[in-house]
Amino acid sequence: MLYISQISFPGLGIDPFTVNSVAFRIGNFSVAFYGIIITLGIVLAALYVIWRAKHKGIAADTILDIALLVVPLGVIGARLYYVLTSLDRFDSFGEVFDIRSGGLAIYGGIIGGAIAVIIMARVKKINFFLLADMITPAVLIGQILGRWGNFFNAEAYGSATELPWRMGLYKGGEWIYVHPTFLYESLWNLLGFLLINCFYGWKADKTHKKYDGQIFLMVFAWYGFGRMLIEGLRTDSLYVGPFRISQVLGLLFFLVGAGLLVYHHFSKTNMLFRPVEEKKAGKD
Repeated sequence: MLYISQISFPGLGIDPFTVNSVAFRIGNFSVAFYGIIITLGIVLAALYVIWRAKHKGIAADTILDIALLVVPLGVIGARLYYVLTSLDRFDSFGEVFDIRSGGLAIYGGIIGGAIAVIIMARVKKINFFLLADMITPAVLIGQILGRWGNFFNAEAYGSATELPWRMGLYKGGEWIYVHPTFLYESLWNLLGFLLINCFYGWKADKTHKKYDGQIFLMVFAWYGFGRMLIEGLRTDSLYVGPFRISQVLGLLFFLVGAGLLVYHHFSKTNMLFRPVEEKKAGKD
């Protein structure tokens, strides 16, 4: 579907400009900026995981094998989640499969991707939490870029505001000024990616990580907290009854992730509550 939108940021001195959701056409086939950005996010995420895997002596081919299952199951999960939480938006069964018309949910992608990682961890005989530590920061990369796909579609924005960084949208013959929640989440995830990787270490021998699964928990807690707050500003949330489902899940992600991080810190245990192996005196 073709979307041409008028957008402005008057508080920042940016006058109205036109945004087209379609990047280019090949005959009757249109290629959307959203699809290009998501694809770029997948590629960069895969390169990040390959780089992390190299630190652990895991071959790039192994990561690519894992990606061949993680990516499609992640997309299927993202679409299935969206469909199941917004059945009233579909007029026919065929629309369920029309992914080009939009409708992907990150939580479904996480669930589908996690299932794939569990399967491939067993197949490749790699510790699941070791893989999860390498992969979950890559999920932040996908969200950092993916939210800009929402920008080109003029979607995923928030409620009305007069804050200096408000975004203007020309809707229904008039200008509305709203929270640019796509930008909030992109910046929140960028900050989290940088901080968590500083803890993780940019070099193999410069890490503060104490156990496999620690980075996994940090990413979930960070993303969950930010999404919980930002979702409350949005006007297009998916609901289950009176609840914004993404806000509820964000809260759960934060509570579980932060709770387990605190528990492991004070109980001196590793992931799945394994006792920390104390170093012997005089030994490295």
